[in-house]
Amino acid sequence: NKNTSKQHLLNLTYINISNFTGRFLPPIYISIFIIGLAANGWGLKSLRHNWKKLGNINVFVLNLGITDILYLLTLPFLVAYYFMESKWIFGEAFCKMTRFCFNLNLYGSIGFLTCISVYRYLAIVHPMRVMGRITVTHSVAISLMVWLLVSVQSLPDMFYSKTSMNTTEKCYDTTHELYVEDYLKYSLGWTFVGFCIPFLITLGCYSHVIVVLCRTNTTDQMLKQRCLRLLIVLILLFSVCYIPYHVLKNLNLWSRVLSKHRICNEWSNGVYIARQISRGLVCLNSALNPLVYLQGNTNIPAKLGHVIFRNYVDAC
Repeated sequence: NKNTSKQHLLNLTYINISNFTGRFLPPIYISIFIIGLAANGWGLKSLRHNWKKLGNINVFVLNLGITDILYLLTLPFLVAYYFMESKWIFGEAFCKMTRFCFNLNLYGSIGFLTCISVYRYLAIVHPMRVMGRITVTHSVAISLMVWLLVSVQSLPDMFYSKTSMNTTEKCYDTTHELYVEDYLKYSLGWTFVGFCIPFLITLGCYSHVIVVLCRTNTTDQMLKQRCLRLLIVLILLFSVCYIPYHVLKNLNLWSRVLSKHRICNEWSNGVYIARQISRGLVCLNSALNPLVYLQGNTNIPAKLGHVIFRNYVDAC
């Protein structure tokens, strides 16, 4: 009787946490779809009006907008999936394509934000070295390289099963339980290459930029404040959207590996719920990325770089 009661309690707990995803994610996806389309439409319009002012960085900002719109267009299908109690009716191929678009958005956003970070670092910290040397052609070539690298990183994910073995009603964002151990290894490598390395590059760039801005003697405080606000936006994106998602994704996969080997872990339900919350948070990047357009509607790095260059010449 005790064993029966315990199993019944476990089943109820599993049902409750499974229902949590269906209740939590659809409202988040609907909100992000509406806000994200409006914000990105406005952002791209702003980019078009300020194309000449932004300089070479506009190429990266344009690609950032494309990654967002690509993902936002898949959200109605995911909303329908969760409203139908996790029943996927659009076929396995489209399920994989939907998940692939999410990965392109996630790691494409990280890649292009990293490019923006490096560009701003070079323009502010080393203006004399890059002045006139970085052209639009270079920016386009780098953007194509980012798309290629992100696609190569995301492509293996499409070879993992995204549905149940005997039905196509499920559309897993990772994979079926049978392949979870291999997927965990792939996910850890993917996290290191697709997130950790770009994050460290971005962190290093902006740490140096902040030091330079604090040391620069310039009366144009408004320009400095706008640049610092942009740094805060990008730090917010990484801290709120990307870090929790990657930590909890791999922790949840590890929990599933332990469960597969019948190793009881009391924290698995808590990790599962936190993981679903992180999935909602990571989607916010599609709505928050347009803030990069808002804070970058003038060529701030070029202006600050010019001030630093002028100060350097005066000192000499």
